[in-house]
Amino acid sequence: MLNAPLNSDSNPSVSVVGLGLMGTAITERLLDAGVKTFVWNRTREKVDHLIAQGATWTDRPMAESPRVILSLYSSDIVGEVLARWKHDLVGPKILIDTTTGDPQASIGFASALESQGVAYLEAPISGSSEQTRKGLATLIASGNRQVFDSCSDLWDILGTKRFYVGPSGSAARMKLVTNLVLGLNRAALAEGLALAESMDIDLANALEVLRGSGAYSLQMDTKGGKMVAGDYAPQARLSQHLKDVRLMLQSAEGSELALPLTQAHRRLLELAESLGLGEHDNSAVFEAIRPRRTR
Repeated sequence: MLNAPLNSDSNPSVSVVGLGLMGTAITERLLDAGVKTFVWNRTREKVDHLIAQGATWTDRPMAESPRVILSLYSSDIVGEVLARWKHDLVGPKILIDTTTGDPQASIGFASALESQGVAYLEAPISGSSEQTRKGLATLIASGNRQVFDSCSDLWDILGTKRFYVGPSGSAARMKLVTNLVLGLNRAALAEGLALAESMDIDLANALEVLRGSGAYSLQMDTKGGKMVAGDYAPQARLSQHLKDVRLMLQSAEGSELALPLTQAHRRLLELAESLGLGEHDNSAVFEAIRPRRTR
C-alpha cells in the first residue's frame, strides 16, 4: 500500500537524475521557478553550469528529496539507476520518470517501487529541450491519479499542457505514438525541402510556403529553420529518436502491426547515423536525404 502522497509544501526540493539535454532543461525550469534542486549525473563535470545557476550536487539524489525526476536515455538505464540507490528508495517518495522508455519496463518499475512505498509516475515530455526550457512542452503522465494531482506545481513549471492517460505503462505507450507522428512529420518536411532544393527553389521560400499551406505542422516552426540553416546543434539527438523508433516497432510487432512508414523512417535514421549524424539534432535527418553534392 502506498503512503499518502507528499504535500509539495512540506519540502519543496526536487532531485533531478540525468543531466542530458532534457534533464538540463528541466533543471533550469525548476531553478528559474525558485525550486531547491539537487542534481546527479554520471559525469559530474557536465553539471558545473547548473551548479553555477544554483543547483546543488548530491551523491544520493534518491535520499535528498521527496520527489525525484529521472531524465535518462532508456529503460535499461532507469533500471540501473534504481538498483544503484535501492536502499534510498523508501516511501513516502514520488519518482517521476520522464524517460521515453519501454512500456512493459515502466509497469515493472511501478510494481516494484509500490511495494517499497514509492509512487512511480511516468511523465515523458513531448517537445524538444528548447521547448521545455521555454515552458512550452507537453507532459504525458500515467500512474496513480492522486499522486499525479499532488504534483500539479511541478507540471505548472515544466509545461503548458498536461495529459493524464491512465495506469502505469499508458504514458510510455502514448509517448511512442506521439513520437511516431512527430518523427514522420519531421522526415516529411526534410524530404519536401530536399525536393524543393532539387528543383532550385530557395529553401527559406519553400519553408515559408509550407508554413502557410495545408501541409503545415509544428515541426516547420521548431525544425524547419534548422534544416534551412544547416544548424544541427542538438535540441534532441537523432540517435535518441532512432532508439524510440525501434521501441515503436518492437511494440507493434507484438500486435502483428507492420507500421510501413515507421519501418522506412528507421532505415532513414540508420542511414543518418551511419553518416555520423547520430549526436546531431534530429533535424539533421535532412542531410540523409539531400544528394551528397549539396551537403
